[in-house]
Amino acid sequence: MAEQEIRLQDIFDMDFIQKFQDDFARAVGMTAVTVDLDGTPVTHPTDWTDFCMKYTRGCPKGKARCEKCDADNGAKAAREGRPQVYECHAGLMDFAAPIMLNGKQVGSILGGQVLTQPLDEEKYRRVAQEIGVDPDEYIAAARKIQVVDRTRLDHAAQTLYLFAGAFSKMGYYQHRLRQMSESINDTTMHVSAAMQELAASAHDVDSNQKALNTEIKTVSEVAGKITEFTRLIEDIAKQTQLLGLNASIEAARAGAAGAGFSVVAEEIRKLAENSKSAVAEIQNFTGQIGHSVDKTVEKGANTSEIVSQQAKAIEECANDLMGLSETSTELFNLAHDK
Repeated sequence: MAEQEIRLQDIFDMDFIQKFQDDFARAVGMTAVTVDLDGTPVTHPTDWTDFCMKYTRGCPKGKARCEKCDADNGAKAAREGRPQVYECHAGLMDFAAPIMLNGKQVGSILGGQVLTQPLDEEKYRRVAQEIGVDPDEYIAAARKIQVVDRTRLDHAAQTLYLFAGAFSKMGYYQHRLRQMSESINDTTMHVSAAMQELAASAHDVDSNQKALNTEIKTVSEVAGKITEFTRLIEDIAKQTQLLGLNASIEAARAGAAGAGFSVVAEEIRKLAENSKSAVAEIQNFTGQIGHSVDKTVEKGANTSEIVSQQAKAIEECANDLMGLSETSTELFNLAHDK
């Protein structure tokens, strides 16, 4: 929020300001009200006199003059950055203490409604006639106005100005603290939620990797069984080859009568040779599969370990963020005096 957009209600506890205003005004025997930049009251006026409220501001012309007087002197106080003590159009002494924040006005405390000189009845009779109120009632109300020393009025205005400045700074810092703590809290909550999602995803990846490792091990076991089976086939091929050789020998002994049997024996021997060659190729392929599976299992195990470490780190980060969120919540509560 930009400074020019800050309202008095943003930086002040209005209940506190109302009580401070009431206590101060009654302690010094003057009236007071706190207004925003537009001159709109943000507190209830404290002990305003009948002279002002019932008669002067109670008629259209008097009210218009009062508003112009307040606006002119409030603007002067803002330009000069210091309180203004002035005589209002109706002859009372008032003050305007600007509420400043970083060199800019955000409101004012108006007050006074006192006299610093004995009542000049003729002067107030003329004012009554100008604004259209009963002169006798107007003077009777004016006689109730308190007469104070001008120095006392100056000191009251200066004191309110100093207190208002200190209160506005403290209120502004508290206001900014609220904004920052809310921002930090929102950010940490979003990041924490994202980290929790990442942690859940990491756990899923870890679980999937472990399942994949299990399947790979199954493939490795199957490859091992194939190797065992090819060894059996290899043994059968060797026996078949030996059988073919023996058959060839017997066929040779039989001469012409064993010629047909010799052909069969040769085909058996060739089949055994081909089976043996095929077994060798299968064993070579299963060996490569086994080697590849071992490498895959090793890399899968490394990946699973890395994912587990990442999941743990993400959980730790999420916990740290939750701690930061709790701290920002505490700051927020402090800023709101909870």
